[in-house]
Amino acid sequence: MLNLIPSIDRYILRLTVVPMLGVFALAASLLTLDKMLRLFDFVAVEGGPVGVVFKMLGALIPEYASLAIPLGLLLGVLLAFRKLATSSELDTMRAVGLSYNRLLRMPYLITLALMGVNIALVFYIQPVSRYYYEQMEYELRSGALGASIKVGEFTTIADRMALRIEESEDDGRRLIGIFARVANAKGQVLSISAREGAFLATRDNPDTIILRLTEGTIIQDTGTKEGGGNTPRVLSFSRHDLPIDLPAIENFRQRGDATREYILPELLRIGWSRSTAPEARDASVASFNFRLVEIVMMFLMPLLAVALAIPPKRSTSALGVFVSIVMVVAYHKVNQYGEDVAALGRLDPVLALWVPFALFAALIIWMYYRVAYVPGGQAIGALESGFAKLSKRIGALFARRKQRAYQPAADAATAPAE
Repeated sequence: MLNLIPSIDRYILRLTVVPMLGVFALAASLLTLDKMLRLFDFVAVEGGPVGVVFKMLGALIPEYASLAIPLGLLLGVLLAFRKLATSSELDTMRAVGLSYNRLLRMPYLITLALMGVNIALVFYIQPVSRYYYEQMEYELRSGALGASIKVGEFTTIADRMALRIEESEDDGRRLIGIFARVANAKGQVLSISAREGAFLATRDNPDTIILRLTEGTIIQDTGTKEGGGNTPRVLSFSRHDLPIDLPAIENFRQRGDATREYILPELLRIGWSRSTAPEARDASVASFNFRLVEIVMMFLMPLLAVALAIPPKRSTSALGVFVSIVMVVAYHKVNQYGEDVAALGRLDPVLALWVPFALFAALIIWMYYRVAYVPGGQAIGALESGFAKLSKRIGALFARRKQRAYQPAADAATAPAE
C-alpha cells in the first residue's frame, strides 16, 4: 500500500504521525493522571475496591480522546511543517513547484480518517461511556460495588449491626481485629470479637454476604428481667460465619438523564420531534450542533497548522505553537458557552455555534492565504516581530544584571594589593 504513495507524501506522513501520536499520548496522560488522583481519593473515601478506579478511567477515555484528537492533529501537522521550514526543505520543495495545497494532501488524508474516528466517538461511544461512568460512580456511592467498611471506624449495616475493623490487608481480603454488635428481632444482642475474618459471597442469595470470623468470642445478652437478671452467655469459637444482609440499592436511572448521554439517532429524534418539550428540544439541538461544529472544525486544522508553522526567515521562533494551542482551546470554550446559551433557549444554535465557526474559519483561511499565496507573507508577522523585540529586551536585561553581579568580583581581582 505504501508503494502506491509518492515518496514526498510518505516523508510528510512520517513527519506528521510521530509528533501527532506523541501529543495524543501526552494529552491523554495529563488528563488521565489529573483525574486518577481525584478518583483514588473518591474511592478511598467511599470505601470501594481499587480496581474500579481504572474502570472509571477507561470510561473517560472516549471523552478525553475527542479533545486530544483535534489538538494532536493540529500539532502533528504544525511540527512537521515547522521542521521542513527550519531545515530549508520547504524552500526546496517550493522551488521545484510543489505548492502548499499539494503538500497538504497527506495531512488531509489523515484528517479525514481522524474525523471518522471522532464522529464515532462523539456521536456514539462517548455518550454510552459517559453513562457507564455515571453508573459506576452511583454504585460506588451506594455501596453496590462492595461493602463500604472504613478501617478504624464503626460502620452501621442494615440498621441492626455495628462493625469495626482494626486493620485490612490484601486489598480488603483479610480483616484483622474485628468487633461486631448485632441485634435481632427478639431483643437479643450479640457482641462478637474475632482475631481476623474475611467477606465471602453467597451463591443462593446475592443480597446476603458472609463474614467468616476466625478465633473469637461471642457474648450473648438476652436482656434483663425485673427482680433478677440473666447472666450473658460466653462462647468461644475457632470459626464462625456471620450472615450480613446487604441494604437494598435502588436501580440506577436510565440513560438519557443528561443530553450528552444521547447518541446521534436519539438527538435527531428528540430535537426534531414536535411532541418533545421545548426545553428538551433546545438542549438536544444545541448538543447536536456543538458536536457537529467540533468535528467540522477539524477540517480546517491543517490550514491553521501550516499558517502558524512557518517562522520568519532566519528565525526559529516557536510562537506559532503557543498561538495554535491558545486559539484552539479558546475556540473550544466559546463553543461550550454557545452550547450552554442555546440549550437554555436564549439564542438560536445557528447563531450561538455556527457564527463563531464562520468567523474562526474565515480567520484561518486568511492566515493560510497570507502564507501560501503572498510572497514573504506571515500570518502572525506582527506578533513574531513583537515577540522578537520582547525576547531581545529580556535577554539584554538579564545580561546587564549578570554583568552587575560580576562587576564587584572583577574590580576586586584587578585592584592592586596594599
